[in-house]
Amino acid sequence: MAASHDGRWVYVTGESSNTITVIDAKAAKVAANILVDTRPRGIVFTRDGARAFVTCEIAGSVNVIDAKQHRVLRRIKLGKLDKPVGVVLSPDERRLYVATGRGDTVLAIDTASLAPVASVRVGTRPWGIALTADGRKLYTANGISEDVSVVETATMRVVATIKVPGAPWGVANQARSPQPSSTP
Repeated sequence: MAASHDGRWVYVTGESSNTITVIDAKAAKVAANILVDTRPRGIVFTRDGARAFVTCEIAGSVNVIDAKQHRVLRRIKLGKLDKPVGVVLSPDERRLYVATGRGDTVLAIDTASLAPVASVRVGTRPWGIALTADGRKLYTANGISEDVSVVETATMRVVATIKVPGAPWGVANQARSPQPSSTP
């Protein structure tokens, strides 16, 4: 679940229905349902509220949503092993970072071309993802390897691995003003 930055729209994933339920927070009612690819998981809105990005785990895709018209604009198909879960935008919104779950990587997608531009292998099954406020470091919660990877975004290199017992699902950075990614 994620809310637009102005608080007007709340998007809720329907994992079994493959939909995003759009709630109009001002009117306190369902405004629309958007059919997306199989098993939507993470959602992030652009600051201007024009677009939302939705990871679809089983389909191995990211759906780009027109958040004004509440419709799918484009589907970005990822690699064969990629099962995306967590998603976050860089502070300048030029890059979308996607935790690929079973793909064991983080992908950086250029938000202008909507094409993957970089990737880095992190721990096993990265689910949750978060950025520092300046966007220089990215953290992934890697459930199966029971650790958190710290990635330098300029080079897309893992600079540290922190052991975290208990199969971590999510990670959040409270100092960050843009919304953190949704996690399972």
